[in-house]
Amino acid sequence: MKYAVTGATGNLGSRVVKELAELVDKQDIVAVVHSLSKAEDLKEEGIAVRPGDYSTIDSMVEALKNIDLLIYIPSKTYDVLERVRELENTLKAMEQAHVKELIFVSFFADQEKSPFVMSPYYGYAPRRLAGSGSGVDYAVVKNALYADPLVPYLPELIERQNIIYPIGEAQLSFISLDDSAEAIAKLAVQPDLRNSGQSYLLSQEKNYSMEELGALMSEVTGKPIGYQPVTLAEFAEIYRGDGDGNELASMYHGGALGMLSAVTNDFEEITGHAPMSMKAFLKENFSV
Repeated sequence: MKYAVTGATGNLGSRVVKELAELVDKQDIVAVVHSLSKAEDLKEEGIAVRPGDYSTIDSMVEALKNIDLLIYIPSKTYDVLERVRELENTLKAMEQAHVKELIFVSFFADQEKSPFVMSPYYGYAPRRLAGSGSGVDYAVVKNALYADPLVPYLPELIERQNIIYPIGEAQLSFISLDDSAEAIAKLAVQPDLRNSGQSYLLSQEKNYSMEELGALMSEVTGKPIGYQPVTLAEFAEIYRGDGDGNELASMYHGGALGMLSAVTNDFEEITGHAPMSMKAFLKENFSV
């Protein structure tokens, strides 16, 4: 069985490759990357690296030669149509390269009424795969919000003394990148769990109101962190300099409507154990 992982130098993809290498022979893994210069660490680990550009079908065909299962991690663009084109190009490349199995890595903000700008893409992809024309055996893995960005965010929260997410009384659900990668890798080696259009949501065992999250952060950091939400417009303006203020604001708009709060036991079903709790995650990763 030959496995390919796209986005293999990214935050999630690199972790998936590492976890997969614990489960199968490294010679059976291909890391598909956009930039070969960023893949030296993978090569040193004995992982085969191939260039692959979602925008070019021929490039993806070459990347997927002799592959049985593709773990598809989408690009980070906020252009919905571009993401759709990238998926369609990849499906065409899979067909030409005779790749029959797919794990599609998704996000749980895919509801029909979600105001999140990327919701149309995340809603499109599983419907496209379910269509009779996709020709692949697949599973969809939806991630909750990543817990990891909370750690570098903590100094700002300590300075503000408040979480500012504009979600009001709603709750947010999280999963760590490491836990997500472990579940994806273990799903890859369990065909009975992944070849019939299954859909999984990876989350911790509970979600958090912002008051609860602030109290937990206060306990871990020893600093007072409360909750004082800003408006959606203010939030977009605060993070406009990072290049994704409006997009993040649209996501948290969905959060305020209760669309980022779902939790499941899917992680445990796939891995056989519970995910790391938020308290344990913050304690392990935060240092003064």
